[in-house]
Amino acid sequence: MSQVSEVVIRIGGFKIEIQQSIFVWLCICVVAMFFFYFAGKKIEKTDPSKAPKGLVYVCEELYNLILYVVQGNLKETTTRYIPMFGTLILLMVVANLTGLIGLQNPTSNVSFNATLALTLWLMIQGNAIKKNGLKARLKELTEPMWLLTPLNIIGELALPISLTMRLFGNILAGSIITLLVYTLIKNLAPWGYFGLTLTPFLHMYFDIFSGVIQTYIFFTLGSFFLGQQVSKEED
Repeated sequence: MSQVSEVVIRIGGFKIEIQQSIFVWLCICVVAMFFFYFAGKKIEKTDPSKAPKGLVYVCEELYNLILYVVQGNLKETTTRYIPMFGTLILLMVVANLTGLIGLQNPTSNVSFNATLALTLWLMIQGNAIKKNGLKARLKELTEPMWLLTPLNIIGELALPISLTMRLFGNILAGSIITLLVYTLIKNLAPWGYFGLTLTPFLHMYFDIFSGVIQTYIFFTLGSFFLGQQVSKEED
């Protein structure tokens, strides 16, 4: 089992090289765009007095799953942020499952994870400033005493770094271990092919279980810190 790190696109005399993880993410986004469009049309035509079925039922269950992840943290502001969190959660779960078909997971690319974590962090900081003003936000960094200001700043900066490295480390480690197992099986052929009986369990853990868990942790933490700034119940 081998993975190509780059996808080469040739247009006339031009050659464009794109990291496979980024190309996979772009493909997922395009597919999701059509899915959400047709699902929305289907939901609009559904009779609310009847029990949902088919695609509508699937969408309803996905919505309930997303609520389970973020509603406890975002509270009364859930409706406002559910489109963003819902879209990203579903896309990340699909992205983490791409390893099942031999593609490189987008979340195994540290730049992708850093971009997503930084976006959440900027949203958190922006809402904190919007809530009480820039002066009050800067004052929070000096509490409970000004001597702790450097530690408070480090604590704020630690969130995007922590989200990035936790997701990157777990997903990349799973990809590397799976690749090493397939390489070992190939080198020990034909006897090594008996090891193929164990690979489904590796994929179940690293691609399915770990991928879903890491998505849950990432957005639970993100929604928790955002909820502290936007939820009125925290006042």
